[in-house]
Amino acid sequence: MTSTWHNASPPAALAVLAAAWLAPSGPLVLSIAALALIVAVLAAVHHAEVVAHRTGEPFGTLVLAVAVTVIEVSLILSMMASGGEAAATLPRDTIYAAVMIICNGVVGLCLLVGALRHREQSFRVEGTGPGLAALVSLATLSLVLPTFTTSSPEGTYTISQLVFAGATSLVLWAVFVFVQTVRHRDYFLPPGDAADDEAAHAAPPSRARSWLSFGLLLVALAAVVGLAKQLSPSIESAVAAIGAPKAVVGIAIALLVLLPETWAAVRAARANRLQTSLNLAIGSALASIGLTVPAVVAASVWLELPLVLGLEAKDMALLALTFVVGAITLASGRTNLMQGAVHLVIFASFLFLALVP
Repeated sequence: MTSTWHNASPPAALAVLAAAWLAPSGPLVLSIAALALIVAVLAAVHHAEVVAHRTGEPFGTLVLAVAVTVIEVSLILSMMASGGEAAATLPRDTIYAAVMIICNGVVGLCLLVGALRHREQSFRVEGTGPGLAALVSLATLSLVLPTFTTSSPEGTYTISQLVFAGATSLVLWAVFVFVQTVRHRDYFLPPGDAADDEAAHAAPPSRARSWLSFGLLLVALAAVVGLAKQLSPSIESAVAAIGAPKAVVGIAIALLVLLPETWAAVRAARANRLQTSLNLAIGSALASIGLTVPAVVAASVWLELPLVLGLEAKDMALLALTFVVGAITLASGRTNLMQGAVHLVIFASFLFLALVP
């Protein structure tokens, strides 16, 4: 289940981080650090999957979603701390990008791949429906309302409003996790005829193997935090060099941390386990807001960093379109090729309009 490179990658990434701190910054050092960051992300998600296999569904997707969100938060906070006022919109751009990538790119790709292989797939509406409702609420409170409040400049919240938004985000995410893992766990289990992947029925890893993976997961996450701090100025410089809008920085961060999870979701859809794919997608989108917003709010208040959360009109329109189409997609409990195509078109529109606003 675990190859040698998965075990060696986290400590190797830490070694690269130490070398990057000591060596003078240059193209070679930055290239090696970027490669180490990608490898550390892949290793972190892999070890999260090992722990997830031990704990079972839906705890498995929760472990993976939280691990990916920790990576995302680490990248955002490191760039906020180094960017100052110039990074005021970075959390908003990253959270918005994560929601759009997950709800359109990941979901669309899963539906398309699953439909090409299985024609139609099924999932449990009683689990995905409340998850989508929580996601719509969190996104509206965190990304839409700041544009319309009047107590502070447009797009921002006052300190009390920030604290309220952070607290409600965390509470709503915690309630969803309780429902998913305790109160209505059966709502998030795959339908009886949908799990035909051999990997889903493979023997779980031993307790020793699981604890080793948990430890390596923590090491990998520590490496990601440090390497992100080293690379954040270079990411911003690269975006500025090609003349792209600043929002592209947030998209780059979201794409980086969601790529391994996307692969896991698509693999599950191809194996006719669409419920697992949707658990990953909705859980990650909820964690991206429910955990990231409280973290950036705390950083903003404690370090007195500027924070702009309100979306622009174009982005609000795309977000609304995403949620309307998502509600239609998740209404019946069955999916087909057309639904995947619609989500991917919206995703392509999001990417295009980010580059050509």
